[in-house]
Amino acid sequence: MEAIRMGTQNGVIGTLAAWGRVEPAAIDLAIRRLQERKHDWALLPISEKLHHLAQMRQNVIRVAERWVKSSAEAIQMPLNSPWINELWMGGPWALLWGIDRYRETLGALAAGADPLALTAAIRTTSSGQQAVGVFPLHPIDHLLISGVRAEVWMQPEVTRQTLSQTMAGFYKEKQPQGKVTLVLAAGNVSSIAPMDMLHKLLAEGSVCLMKMNPVNDYVGPLLEEIFAPLRAYGFVDFVYGGPDVGNYLVQHPGVDAIHMTGSIHTHDAIVYGGGAEGAERKRAHEPLLGKPISSELGNVTPTIVVPGPWSEEDLRFQAEQIATQKLHNGGFNCVGSQILVTSSEWALTDQLLYHLRRVMRELPARNPYYPGAPERNAQAACYPNAERLGERPGDPVLITGLDPTADEAAFREEFFCAALAETRLPGADPADFLRRAVIFCNERLWGTLAVNILIHPATLAQHRRAFEQALADLRYGSIAVNIWAGAGFLLAQTSWGGYPGATLDNAGSGIGLVHNTFLFERAQKSVVYGDFAPFPHNLRPRYLLHGERHILPKPPWFVTNPQAAAVARQIFYFTADQKAWRLPGLFWSALRG
Repeated sequence: MEAIRMGTQNGVIGTLAAWGRVEPAAIDLAIRRLQERKHDWALLPISEKLHHLAQMRQNVIRVAERWVKSSAEAIQMPLNSPWINELWMGGPWALLWGIDRYRETLGALAAGADPLALTAAIRTTSSGQQAVGVFPLHPIDHLLISGVRAEVWMQPEVTRQTLSQTMAGFYKEKQPQGKVTLVLAAGNVSSIAPMDMLHKLLAEGSVCLMKMNPVNDYVGPLLEEIFAPLRAYGFVDFVYGGPDVGNYLVQHPGVDAIHMTGSIHTHDAIVYGGGAEGAERKRAHEPLLGKPISSELGNVTPTIVVPGPWSEEDLRFQAEQIATQKLHNGGFNCVGSQILVTSSEWALTDQLLYHLRRVMRELPARNPYYPGAPERNAQAACYPNAERLGERPGDPVLITGLDPTADEAAFREEFFCAALAETRLPGADPADFLRRAVIFCNERLWGTLAVNILIHPATLAQHRRAFEQALADLRYGSIAVNIWAGAGFLLAQTSWGGYPGATLDNAGSGIGLVHNTFLFERAQKSVVYGDFAPFPHNLRPRYLLHGERHILPKPPWFVTNPQAAAVARQIFYFTADQKAWRLPGLFWSALRG
């Protein structure tokens, strides 16, 4: 059994011996301290929480370079790789951005203002739902991520008149009760764990014990530095170790609630126990776990390609988009695209796949760092019609022509590696195809976390009603239009989690939401919109006529962007200090991508 380390109010107290020789007293002590302080945190004035967040913000800036460097070393990524951008954006930038967004909301609450006033336009969708614009909100947003916008759609029962009443409920309680939440961290993207903990702290008023994932526990000491202002007062603590430590923690009577990011199999083992006995308890609806659990459990993520008048240039750019949706972070994203849903009657389907193969083959080698990835890649390569796009262990696998009516494992289980499958549905008419694609994704694919849609602006304009109906009908917590759904994770103002309605017996992509920095309590889904063509190609009449007036060149998250690392680092430091002198260099790097 690997060693564990416990964080305390005075710092890391060293390395403990193997679990079998360790008294659980250190963990018990940490949990007892959290229990003693949980009501103090719940009752802490917002002004004090803002003070802690301001200190944490400075700590993020201070450790950012070390955070990125340690992440790169751990996954064996050269520091001169353009993919270092993934470590900047998915690490310190995401946490910095999230802290700033929570500060804005809490600042409004502290001033007695309605945080809804901070949002953009509110509209009623064709399905009658309230959709609140949450990005862009500031002039600088239009510059940094031009052309991108996001909405949070409320559940149908929420009206314009009741919307404010369904926000920040914890801060409306006269005597809120504290609790201790165990946060079981993800091992892939390093900002997931601290963002999950921020949500529990600030949206739910809970103190937190963070159990780091062994895959990326190297970032734990840096997070301890960032959260030092809260650790000093006993509001958070950190634990390290393997499954035995996790099992002890979830069953600990001092843990009031659990939040996890991981697989559905881990979730069910926590709730029902492992093996045949656990499976039988699940069938009998007899959970072992007697405390609340929230979760984010991944997804078989689809990318719906709507037929339209795509040019050769469009095909190449969108092939890069699809490759990014799959290969960002080496394919180790819970929201990495897995099923490409195309039309069997679109004349350009094969041409799109031609460009996709070329893009994937042209990419440099990447270390498949996540445990079990080479084996999962090899399993995917055993599919009929599977193509290995390279000979190295981490090279992509493309599987074409899956029967959409078959009981395919690819429709039920995450690959969690560099493998992408394609299936074709009938329908040359965009509206008809969209309807079929929505039914297929809702009913045939496992999970409800996120879905991507690629649609030409002329097609969208011509079939606006069918498109809006598709957005309403898709049972996913995040929908990305002409952009990767990973943007819905990074923005923080958007809600992140599975579609509402999951239960312990059928957890799907998880129970509950995180991020959601405006503290909506009846959010159903978030929709993030991008633009179909990059700047300056979008200035051509066929795009301008349909409103594509942005200045975003090839996005910095694209795996094909050679300037991605420089842009991401510059975005981080501009976000940190808002110094105008940084903008010329940032724009120059972005335009060269």
